[in-house]
Order: sequence, then structure tokens, then C-alpha cells
Amino acid sequence: MNIKELADRLELEEEEYRELLVLFFETGKDDLKKLQSALNEGNIENIIDISHSFKGASGNMGFMELHQALEQIEYRADSNQMVGLAELFGGLKMKFEELKKLM
Repeated sequence: MNIKELADRLELEEEEYRELLVLFFETGKDDLKKLQSALNEGNIENIIDISHSFKGASGNMGFMELHQALEQIEYRADSNQMVGLAELFGGLKMKFEELKKLM
């Protein structure tokens, strides 16, 4: 992943983008915890809200794999399809950690 390209896409300097990365990963870590709690509680409304917000941030940063994973979670929750959400969440968490290591 090329930080310069991602920064250019947002019309930012690389240093500005790096600052956003720090914020994204801090917020993302919290979002993952909240999403895990919502899944454990079966709280569909919170699953939809958290995944929607996190999806938008991921897309804005140019992290399309995360965006797509969150889109699937949001869609399933919105369709009241709870089966398989735990597995999707596990994949999301793994993608997030892999991305964090790359950056």
C-alpha cells in the first residue's frame, strides 16, 4: 500500500495522512471493541450503527477490504441475518490487524 497515493487521493500531504492513520487505528480499535460487544449482546441497531460509521471511515482512508467487510456486516445486520456475523467479524478483525502492521 502506497501512503503517498492514499494521501494524494485525499489531497493531503503524506504527514497529514499519517496523522489521520494514527487517529483511524485508535478509533478503529475502539470500534472493534464496541462491535464485538454489540455482537455478543445481539444488539442489531448498534451493529448497524458501528459498522456503518467504521465502513465510512475505512472507505475514506482508502481501505477498501475493510470497507467491504464492514459493508457485509452492516447488510447482514440490517437484514436481521445474525448467522455468520461472528465469522465476518473475525475476518474483519484480522484484516484490521494486518493493515495496521502494513502501515
